[in-house]
Amino acid sequence: MKSMTRLLAATALTLALGGAASAKTLVYCSEGSPEGFDPALYTAGTTFDASSKPVYNRLVQFVPGTTELEPGLAESWEVSDDGLEYTFKLRPDVQFHSTDFFTPSRPLNADDVLFSFNRQWKDDNPFHSYVDGASWEYFNGMSMPDLLKSIEKVDDLTVKFTLNRPEAPFVANLAMDFASIMSKEYADQLAEAGNESALNQQPVGTGPFKFVAYQPDAVIRYQAHPEYWKGQQAIDDLVFAITPETSVRQQRLLAGECQIMPYPNPADVESLKSNDSLEVMEQEGLNVGYLAYNTKVEPFDDPKVRKALNMAINKEAIIDAVFQGAGQVAKNPIPPTMWSYNEAVEDDPYDPEAAKQMLDEAGVEDLSMKIWAMPVARPYNPNARRMAELIQNDLSQVGVTAEVVSYEWGEYLERSKAEDRDGAVLLGWTGDNGDPDNFLAVLLGCDGVGGSNRAQWCNEEFNDLIMKAKSGSQEERAELYEEAQVVFKREAPWATIAHSVVHMPMSENVTGYKMDPLGGHSFEGVDLSE
Repeated sequence: MKSMTRLLAATALTLALGGAASAKTLVYCSEGSPEGFDPALYTAGTTFDASSKPVYNRLVQFVPGTTELEPGLAESWEVSDDGLEYTFKLRPDVQFHSTDFFTPSRPLNADDVLFSFNRQWKDDNPFHSYVDGASWEYFNGMSMPDLLKSIEKVDDLTVKFTLNRPEAPFVANLAMDFASIMSKEYADQLAEAGNESALNQQPVGTGPFKFVAYQPDAVIRYQAHPEYWKGQQAIDDLVFAITPETSVRQQRLLAGECQIMPYPNPADVESLKSNDSLEVMEQEGLNVGYLAYNTKVEPFDDPKVRKALNMAINKEAIIDAVFQGAGQVAKNPIPPTMWSYNEAVEDDPYDPEAAKQMLDEAGVEDLSMKIWAMPVARPYNPNARRMAELIQNDLSQVGVTAEVVSYEWGEYLERSKAEDRDGAVLLGWTGDNGDPDNFLAVLLGCDGVGGSNRAQWCNEEFNDLIMKAKSGSQEERAELYEEAQVVFKREAPWATIAHSVVHMPMSENVTGYKMDPLGGHSFEGVDLSE
């Protein structure tokens, strides 16, 4: 069956490239299928890579390869003295994509900005529930509904956001994928035709590449946007060849079927580095991989049980077997390269005997549980199945029976949000804006329960600290975040597993590619040398 799947995928890729011999084509062997093409509906990097990165822009953006902010669709902005009003001046004459399914009649204006945010915010917006289960996970997880007081159109090229309270990372938040700006004109056209769901299937943006076609689980095709406000890309055609199996991605790269692949098997990195036809970029990832218990379900609602399970897990063995030296044990929910990291926090020791004793003291006997393992490689976890099996074996040593389960990636992400989910889920996070709030509030705050907070953990002490830390100087905020990490470690909603080093192998003729410290894959500015 696997060989037939590979054959079909290869055939689809050949068809996708057919007729493009004279065009300059970059093929990226992506690790999975996007959940959709509306980035505000999701939080997965796989989806952002296929949607927000090529197709859309945001009001502000990160300088490629950094977490430094620069103007995007807004050429400038002003902040009031009290930190409550943000006024953005839009760039004039920014053109939306013309496609087979939409021809814009006007450039970007303030109506597009209001639409892009109001649909996530306002229950009465026609696009608030335009797909089944739309939860606007990021928007809600970041407490945006409570933060925003109003969004106003001052004039066609000026938008003002008014907040209910100061929010230190607000501008950086607007550079994130969920804040991508969409065409209101296109949405209105779809609504008139009764075809609203196409907004998530046939995207239209202002970004460097326009969407052409998607063959599910096989190929996504894009073309350079000829009227891109930053100038047309050197690459004529961008192709995502969806290739979930790490070994197959590597085979395709070595065969020249794609020029870039993410997430190689850590054991293969040295051989890839020794290949003269390849370049392997390397960067310490702004990430964390974790095992999230469902703290709403017995016996995982007891911190003592969670602590005991953490002490049963041999994290050093996981680093050796899964990361092959390209990672380090995690003790905090933020990476050590991030400001406010609390070095003084002590990790739970690996101590199976103490773990057994704690489970006995908590009255837990013959515990059976599920460990959810991701079906795709991620920067924070290159092999979730192997990691889950190692944890399964560790838990068996303290009398806990664990079953490893998995689902297709989109289904995995959706099912794992459920507040009555059974067992513990392997997941992770790569920061989206370089601010600790993006880890601590989004992944562990009360507003994220039922969404990005997979531990379903709402701790009043922790939540008060992170909400207070949304304003103030960086020094004041850092002290609050350090306190929050102490609470996190005491209450143990996760087993923190690892922070990884990320590798990106590519053909030696790829130029202009920059590794993103925030974990995304953007092909803007990339070229292929002769």
